[in-house]
Amino acid sequence: MTKSPNEFQLNPDEEKPFDPPDAVKPKAIKPRDAATLILVRGGREVMMGQRAKGHVFMPDKWVFPGGRVDPGDARLPAACELTPETEALLRKGGVVRRPPRAFALAAARETREEAGLILGGDAGPDLSKLRFVARAITPPYRPRRFDARFFLADAEEVLADDRPVMGEELLHTRWFSLDEAEALDLPSITRFVLKEVRARLAGEAVLPPFLRWSRGAHSLERLTS
Repeated sequence: MTKSPNEFQLNPDEEKPFDPPDAVKPKAIKPRDAATLILVRGGREVMMGQRAKGHVFMPDKWVFPGGRVDPGDARLPAACELTPETEALLRKGGVVRRPPRAFALAAARETREEAGLILGGDAGPDLSKLRFVARAITPPYRPRRFDARFFLADAEEVLADDRPVMGEELLHTRWFSLDEAEALDLPSITRFVLKEVRARLAGEAVLPPFLRWSRGAHSLERLTS
């Protein structure tokens, strides 16, 4: 089981107490590629689970299924591939060393491992149903860093069964209304992405945001294909 990519801070003021002086800053850890899937049911509910209390990494936080991209993810089968638009967006934001499909397939795999929800049948998931909604890179000088891609999918289009199960990493996995989800104890990046999802479900034309730490502050740009 891999770790969920949700350790981001969006408020620059929160970073200052944790950043040592330039002279003593350790070498920044290279972020690991990661992927997350946000499943939506009926256009008004999202599926989330709670991190176990005993976990060192983000205990008790509510998150979407997700984790590190494994080397074999790019070779997993898929019933249909990503749309050209989604593939182009996944290549944006600097050098991308993996095939775009690896991120989508990692998100599908983690959803199966963490929530027991399977996308597609023997032929694999239909990646054309997954929409790319955000990319975020954890700030430097953190003990864990991720370069995470967030996908959105309609549960009725990609799942045969929308009843999640409790796993070792995500507990109490269930469907929440958008209002209920926003009231949970969420990591800052999860809350940010949830607002992006709400805007899309409301019919707004939203370009995927790319969040990263640049020149001592957070930066946000919108990606275009």
